[in-house]
Amino acid sequence: MDIDRARTFLEIVHCGSFLRAADRLHVTQTTVSARIRTLEDELGRQLFVRNRNGAQLTPAGREFERFAQSFVQIWERARYQLAIPSGRTSVVALGGELSLWNPLLLDWLVWMKKARPEIAVHAHVGVPDQLLDQLRNGVLDIAVLYAPKLLPGFKVEILQEEQLVLVRTLPGNGRPEADTYVYVDWGPLFAAQHDASSTAFGEPGLVVGLGPLGLSYILRAGGTGYFRKGVVAPLIAAGELETVEGAPEFTYPVYAVWPEDSEARADVQEALAGLRQTVR
Repeated sequence: MDIDRARTFLEIVHCGSFLRAADRLHVTQTTVSARIRTLEDELGRQLFVRNRNGAQLTPAGREFERFAQSFVQIWERARYQLAIPSGRTSVVALGGELSLWNPLLLDWLVWMKKARPEIAVHAHVGVPDQLLDQLRNGVLDIAVLYAPKLLPGFKVEILQEEQLVLVRTLPGNGRPEADTYVYVDWGPLFAAQHDASSTAFGEPGLVVGLGPLGLSYILRAGGTGYFRKGVVAPLIAAGELETVEGAPEFTYPVYAVWPEDSEARADVQEALAGLRQTVR
């Protein structure tokens, strides 16, 4: 079976549409349809029913899904294993959201170098949906995210429960008063908690989708916003920020996600142990 056909099949399952799958794979819809038609001919079974709402799996398609996932994961794992650098025993691929790389995942990289130098590491940065796609397709062994979707066949473990605290800048270094509320999109859980207390913040003057960007902005232009407690602590100690007294704090947990079948891989288990050690 052609690997592109398996990837195309899984993308349609994920998107629920031939058209959206074509967009994500950067091919034409005709190419997507041709791949699925060839796959159905090879299997002798119809895999999708197409309708106005997109594409739905047939019973045969649902049965084939797990085989397609295994096929793609085995293929990607073979590619990585064949690329093991000289002097290393294996490769672990870990991906995380941008704001998690400094310091948590950077500390993990340093831990791996010291404690498990025989394991090569492939480090990836991405947005949650992209990281989960790479995990599902076997490109990643572990994904570290804030709000992962539950996927069948994968394990999820909470690594750390961070707090988001409301801080404001102090005048100085050319900064004006902190009169702008910067709303950072920390995901759906934060949005729900935040909206319940929205009257306390006022209308945001700026909305950003990345915590480090929002923090850099208020440090230069002045403002108020919610940021990770561990990140702002040194800035508070340096007198550049102060916490807003009486403002609610929100829990922001960090999760590790990995395939269940990785339980048998010693290198992945070592990497997970390193993550647990790093967040202590």
